[in-house]
Parts: sequence; C-alpha cells; structure tokens
Amino acid sequence: MYFQKEDLDLVLVPTGLLIMFSYHLFLLYRYLNLPHTTALGFENHNKRAWVEKIVLNYNKDTTGAAVSVISSNISAATFLSTISITLSSLIGAWLGSSSNNVFQSNLIYGDTRAATISIKYISLVVCFLLAFSCFVQSIRHFVHANYLISIPESEIPLQFVETAVIKGGDFWCLGLRALYFALNLLLWFFGPIPMFISSIAMVIILYHLDINQAPLHRYSSPADRKNESVTEFPRWHNEVRSSSTKECIK
Repeated sequence: MYFQKEDLDLVLVPTGLLIMFSYHLFLLYRYLNLPHTTALGFENHNKRAWVEKIVLNYNKDTTGAAVSVISSNISAATFLSTISITLSSLIGAWLGSSSNNVFQSNLIYGDTRAATISIKYISLVVCFLLAFSCFVQSIRHFVHANYLISIPESEIPLQFVETAVIKGGDFWCLGLRALYFALNLLLWFFGPIPMFISSIAMVIILYHLDINQAPLHRYSSPADRKNESVTEFPRWHNEVRSSSTKECIK
C-alpha cells in the first residue's frame, strides 16, 4: 500500500490544528496562572487602572473621553463582525451553488474529493460564525460599560465597569483567534502543506505577540496619593523644626 497525496490531509491537517490548539492551551494556562507574562494580562492591568481613574475622577471631560474610547472599540468589533458574517454567508452561498469547483484542480497537492472540499467549506464557515458570535458578545459588553460610565451623578461600583470592559476585551480576543484559525483553514483549500506551514508560522508569530516581558506599571490611586501627602507633611514639618532649632543654637 503506497502513501498517496490524498493521505497528506489525514496527517498534516490534524497536526497543524493540534499545534494551534496546544499553543492556545499553553497561552490560556499562562493567562490564568501568570497573567503578567501575557500581552492580554498586561492590557487588562492597564484597563483596570483606566477604569479606576475614570470612575473615581468622575467629571464631564473624563466621561466624554471614556465614552469615546469605548465607542471606538464598539465600531471596530462591529466592523469585524460584519466581515465575519458576510464571508460566512458568501461561502455558504458558494457551497450551495457551485458545481465546478476551482479547488478540485490537479495543481493542488492533496485530497481534492468533493467530500473533503465540503469539509473545508464547513470548517471555514464555523470559524467565521464563531468569530461573529464573539465580536457580538464583545459589542454587548462594551455597550453595557458605556451605559455604566455615562450614568450622570451616580455611584457606580468599580467592579461593574471593570468586569464589562475586561469581558469585552476577552471576547474581542476570542474573535481574533477564530479569525486566525479561519486563515489556516483558508490555506487548506490550496493543499495540506500550505496549511501546515501556516500553522507553524502562525504559532511562532503569535508567541512573540502574546508574550509580555515588560514589567507592570503600578498606578497610584487617589487614596495612595492622599496617604503619601499625609506622610510627607510630618516629615517636612520635622525638617523645618530641626533647621530652626539649629539656627537658634547658632
């Protein structure tokens, strides 16, 4: 029994997907246990500080800036969700109407049977639909955070706004990951070898983008600044008293 080119899909495609899933499991472990070593944990640290500054220093200027920032995130998530659902619809229409498939050419080194082509289409549609769902959830949480921040003259719990902003960012990240998987599955149409090479290259690139080596900045809260000013006043007062005592002795 000889190894044919159709058998490459049974080896390279699952291996490429396994590499992608293993990397994301590794990234999830670091995010849950060592969040400061990941780019997402670094961003969430800065987002928590941003929410704290906005909520504790409530005024018209800071509220307008916060609403503008969240609105830009909503616009970006809306754009990507529109692209995802549009591409999934086009692929579904193409799958239902195409009779002579261009991806069944002999130039493609791999399995070009009709059943395999259908699996490729369905996998790609699933990734785009998953990305669409994640971006919609991201929009939902950002809109909720927008409502919480823009409530006039109200004591909003800091945890409510922080949770909405962090969850919106997490769903945004999940939507991007679904698009990364869709890119690999898209290259599968040109054969299992491009898909496998793309999986390895994607993991290498994502590793350098997802790992954070910068130290976390310690943002001071208003309470910390108040305590610092209280502790600095006695020190300054003692220095003045000691200097005046020396002058009297002279």
